[in-house]
Amino acid sequence: MRLLILTAASVGFIHTALGPDHYVPFIAMSKARGWPLRKTLLITLLSGLGHVAGGVLLGTFGLAFGLAVGRLIPIEAVRGRIAAWLLLGFGLVYLVWGLKKARDGRPHSHRHCHADGMLHDHGHGHLEAGHAHVHEGKTNITPWVLFTIFVLGPCEPLIPVLMYPAATHSTAGIFLIVAVFATATLVAMLSAVALAHRGLSFIRVWSLERYTHALAGGALALCGGGMVFLGL
Repeated sequence: MRLLILTAASVGFIHTALGPDHYVPFIAMSKARGWPLRKTLLITLLSGLGHVAGGVLLGTFGLAFGLAVGRLIPIEAVRGRIAAWLLLGFGLVYLVWGLKKARDGRPHSHRHCHADGMLHDHGHGHLEAGHAHVHEGKTNITPWVLFTIFVLGPCEPLIPVLMYPAATHSTAGIFLIVAVFATATLVAMLSAVALAHRGLSFIRVWSLERYTHALAGGALALCGGGMVFLGL
């Protein structure tokens, strides 16, 4: 059992660390939308729990109906393709929206005429302080989109690891392996997001500030594209 626990922890951590789609979306959206670290980690945690729960439910379904690993992996593959296309599509839509927002935020000027007849040009950008268009009361669906994509995302490495305790009819062993795998996965996700969030807080490239949403959309699209076309 010790070897199985070590395997579950290693597989969970390595699987997550080698899959940028497990953390890049949260890092990118956090930077673009100005989420504080606490909110970023909360969204990451909930999405990670949903991600693992999806794999656990599928594995439990397979165990309940006596399905072999070979029967479950194709189902996970279908879920993976759906999640990948959703991430790619959301990234592209967000990229286009971000480019439009950047275009609208270009510095420009307005001519003002004072009572004494004097004219002067007042230059500004709509993304600058004092000229930002704040949309209060509108629901931000971005966290929910990320959560949905991660719930659909496949968790293939968990299923083979579950098979041994299932074969030995060890319910306690199944719960233990799930807990270890989930903990390793979440620790890897949260660590990567926290480190990147901290590092990016020191980077301020003013010329690119109005492109942060477009860059975030591009990052999500690259992750989704890597999953769809490269099988990452």
